[in-house]
Parts: sequence; C-alpha cells; structure tokens
Amino acid sequence: MKTLSNSHLTIRVSPHGAELCSIMRGGKEYLWQADPAFWKRHSPVLFPIVGSVWNNTYYVNDKPFGLSQHGFARDMDFEPVLETADEVRFRLASNGETLAKYPFPFVLEIGYRLEGNAVRVMWQVTNPSDEEIHFQIGAHPAFYYPAFNPAESRRGFFGFGGKRRLEYLLIVEKGCVDIEKRNHLELGGEGLLPIDTHTFDHDALIIEDDQVKEVTLYDLEKRPYITLRFDAPVVGLWSPPGKNAPFVCIEPWYGRCDRMCYVSEFKDKDWMQHLQAHGVFRAEYLIEVR
Repeated sequence: MKTLSNSHLTIRVSPHGAELCSIMRGGKEYLWQADPAFWKRHSPVLFPIVGSVWNNTYYVNDKPFGLSQHGFARDMDFEPVLETADEVRFRLASNGETLAKYPFPFVLEIGYRLEGNAVRVMWQVTNPSDEEIHFQIGAHPAFYYPAFNPAESRRGFFGFGGKRRLEYLLIVEKGCVDIEKRNHLELGGEGLLPIDTHTFDHDALIIEDDQVKEVTLYDLEKRPYITLRFDAPVVGLWSPPGKNAPFVCIEPWYGRCDRMCYVSEFKDKDWMQHLQAHGVFRAEYLIEVR
C-alpha cells in the first residue's frame, strides 16, 4: 500500500488493481471502506470494458471471447513505476493471461496526484502493437454519504454543474441497457436531484452524450461535500439496489455496458475507444473534497 499526504489530504493506493483505497481529511474517511456486506471494493478502475457485454461474450473478427463485468484490470497486480511526495503511478502490461480473454496488447498506467484538497486520477493506455486496438476505461469510486442514518430515507443531493434537465438510461437486462428507453430528470430551479433509499431501485443511472462534466454530492443542508470533474462522455451514478448502503458511486466513463442483444463486433460497441498503432490515450478526472 502506498500513502501520500499533504496539508489537506492523506490517500492510500493499493498495487492490486492500482485501486485508490482511502481519502482522509481532518480524520474523516471519505472513500468507502469495502465492507463486503454491501460492496467489497473502494474505487476500482474498469478496463478493458465498462459494465457488461451481452451474455458475457463479445466478438473480435467473429471470434467469441468472454469477459465478466468491468473487465480484469481491477483484479490484477500492477507494478509501481513512480513514487514522489505527491504522486504515485502503477503499470499493467498485457500478457498471456490477458490476451486469452482480450486479444489486444496494451500498457495501462494509472496514477494519483495530490493537488491541495483534491486528488487527480490519471489514466494512460499505450498501444505497443502495429495494429489498432479497442478498449473502454472508467472509474468506480464510492463515497460515504455526508451523513447516514439507516432509519432515515433521505441521503443528500446530486448537482450537475447547474444543469436543470438530463436524460439517463437504466440497466434493464443482463447488465445491459435498452437505448430506446430514455428517462428524464427534471431538476428544478436549484438543479439538484434528491437522493433517497429508492433512487437506485433500478440499478445505476447512466448519463451519456457529454451532458455533464461535473457531479457534486451535497449533504441534506445542500452544502457541497464531494465534487468530481471530468471530460468523460458518460457518467454512472450507483449504490447497491435494495441494500440501504451508506455510500454512493460517481463514475466517469469512457465506455458503457452493451445495449441489449448486442452481438456485433467489439470495435463497434457504443462508446468504444480506438487507439492507432503505437498510439497513446490519456484521460483524467479530479476528486475534490469540499
């Protein structure tokens, strides 16, 4: 486990999955501590898919491959490659194990940098081959609610950078979405979505098409608590349905689960990222502790 501290925050990062495992400020933990009774992870990185492929099967040049939800990177050990006073980076390279279930060579680097009261999360995917590769990548950080009383239905509010109206998708079958069924959020004059014990009854809320570039979690008094800022085109909001869990996930994604019944080529999936031979993809997002 690697630990970084400054005058505002202390974070811990595990080489297993290159996963952020703790964000402490003033003696208070902000990142979910992976109680398996609710969810056994803290902040996994999703690669080379986000969400599920239909029937856990996808096709490359008509050949079937199997991948479980969110891919394999979160369950693999990364090599530490950089450690300074305010930054750590980890690397995972393709190998025989990964190529058996994802037939594209890659080098994935994940980094974390302290910037005042914020954590910058950095991703880099390098294509070492002479052919184009295809992938998705996403975040899945879980944050404690600002205040949690299991007997109280209210949890807080989401804000979306002043947006008043949004469309979202729901997961409807086998971890996949029906893109024909778009739901609407009317957020009113304050632009806030109340969160309660029923917000995630139908699993994640998936907001795509670059509708938002920041999400803030507010407490019950409408004071900002955590803000995520990102350039990703998709963001998922999630807490385990029916568990009355004390946390919520805010998830910037460069990808999304399959649409229902999708059995076409992997490269043609919705929100697929394409990387030319010897190319480099870079992305990042910021977690601001308010």
